[in-house]
Amino acid sequence: PLYTGIEVGFSTLCVDKEITYEFIDDVVREIGAITTGPYFHIGGGEVMKLTQEQYNEFIERAQEIVRSNEKRVVGWDEIAHARLLPNTIVQHWRPKVSSAEAVARGAKVIMSIAHRAYLDMKYNEQTPIGLTWAAIIDVKSSYDWDPAKAAAGVPESSLLGVEAPLWSETLANIRDVEFMAFPRLAAIAEIGWSRQDDRDWDDFRERLGAQAARWVALGVNFYRAPEIPW
Repeated sequence: PLYTGIEVGFSTLCVDKEITYEFIDDVVREIGAITTGPYFHIGGGEVMKLTQEQYNEFIERAQEIVRSNEKRVVGWDEIAHARLLPNTIVQHWRPKVSSAEAVARGAKVIMSIAHRAYLDMKYNEQTPIGLTWAAIIDVKSSYDWDPAKAAAGVPESSLLGVEAPLWSETLANIRDVEFMAFPRLAAIAEIGWSRQDDRDWDDFRERLGAQAARWVALGVNFYRAPEIPW
C-alpha cells in the first residue's frame, strides 16, 4: 500500500545487483541532460538497512556514475566515510557528527546544520505546522551561529556555503512554505553572504523588521516573530 508516514531508513536499493547501477546511470544521465548546473545530489542520508561496507561501495559506484555523466556529486554527510572523489561535496546536516574524514581528503562542505538551518522546524511550541526533531528554531537561533564552527573538523576554508533545507512533511501549499521560510531565510542568507565579524543580531533584527512593508506588498505570508520590530 501507498506509504504516507514520515519515517525513513527502512528501505534501500538492491545494492548488490548490477541492474541497480544500470538504472541509476539512466536516471543520472536523463536528469543531467535537462539540468544546466554542475551538481548532482545523490542523497545517501539515513540509510539503516545496509552494512557500512555495502553503503560505502554503493556511494563509490554512484559517484563514478555521476562523474561519468559530467556532474559533480553532492551527498549528505553520511557519505564522508566512503572513498570520495576530490571534487565530491559533503552536505553536513547532523550536529553531533564530523565530516573531518572527508575534509582531510579534500572534500568541500555545504553547511546545513539541522538545529540551525532547517526551515521546517517550528518557531516555538505553538507553531501550527513544522516539526521539532532537530530543534525549535526561532529567528535569533537561525541567525546567531557561525557555519565555520558548526561542525567539528570543518574549517571555514572547506566551506562552499550554507543551505537551508525546507522539508514538506507538514506543508500543504506555498503559503505554508512562505510561513516557514520567512523571515528565517533572510537570516540564513545573511550568514552566507556576510563575514562573521560583520554580523550583529541587534542590527539585523532592526533591518529585518524594515522588510515587513516589502513582504506585505509582495503578498508573502511571513511569520511575524515577536522578537522582531516589524
